[in-house]
Amino acid sequence: MKNSVLLEVKNLVKYFPVTKGLILERKIADVKAVDDVSFIIHRGETLGLVGESGAGKTTVGKCILQLTQPTSGQVLFDGADLCQMEGESLRQARRHMQTIFQDPYSSLNPRHTIETIVGEPLIVHGLARGQQVREQVTELLRLVELEPAQRYPHMFSGGQRQRIGVARALATRPDFLVCDEPVSALDVSIQAQIVNLLDNLRQELGLTLLFISHDLSMVRHISERIAVMYLGKIVELASSADLYHNPLHPYTRALLSAVPIPDPKLERQRQRLVLKGEIPSPLNPPPGCTFHPRCPECMEICSQEAPPLLEKGGRWVACHRVS
Repeated sequence: MKNSVLLEVKNLVKYFPVTKGLILERKIADVKAVDDVSFIIHRGETLGLVGESGAGKTTVGKCILQLTQPTSGQVLFDGADLCQMEGESLRQARRHMQTIFQDPYSSLNPRHTIETIVGEPLIVHGLARGQQVREQVTELLRLVELEPAQRYPHMFSGGQRQRIGVARALATRPDFLVCDEPVSALDVSIQAQIVNLLDNLRQELGLTLLFISHDLSMVRHISERIAVMYLGKIVELASSADLYHNPLHPYTRALLSAVPIPDPKLERQRQRLVLKGEIPSPLNPPPGCTFHPRCPECMEICSQEAPPLLEKGGRWVACHRVS
């Protein structure tokens, strides 16, 4: 019987060194992009990862896929630590993990036809050859509701290009997809189509998704659970229903209050939680709770001691007022 947990991230840290000097470089500081992040994703689940720009969401995704080597921590995929793999073993593991990039315009080679783009992973991983490649490419394009054609990426719309990117990601028959803001570069009218496509594919193919986004309404639609990041740390992790109906962390409440309501009357009546200042630099994060300089509920302890991420009624929160 397979373990219900497909991916487990333990104490993940990624610091980017800042150096000075052209010839004799010396490190003067670290950009703390990801700072002690832990979570699990169950098989067949979609976990949403949200937060402001610069929170570290994309870096978490890259560290999981080993596109960026973590500074420390563990990434356990189906029980195996990806951080300890290299060479052929890592290459084989990557076949089961794929990514859908944010920009469908720059992520596709403009010199190749879509059949070549989608078929390349099949050839690289030795999954098909000759006529088999063409047959499987036809099936992959059918899954994303496109017809096979000897056309180039510039001949397609943005939404169609992203569908091509999804088909390419599915070519190696992965178990896990990192969707790094896959709809943020698309028109609003197309975004829902791509999100619905991903959710349908997850159910049809038994996929597991990490859906990274700053659009909380979109994440609510596709995710069973949601993790909220702030300045390299997870501050709250809960089911989608719990997070939206009863957010516990002040930062989560501020994010949700910024989501517009379609009804103009209700939009005018509600009170917004407006945060003061800007997100601090990860080069020099504040002491204690990194959110305390902007928090409307800040206490004295918040500036002195960082709150641990603790379980509270089936959810996880890092806040002194909640713990």
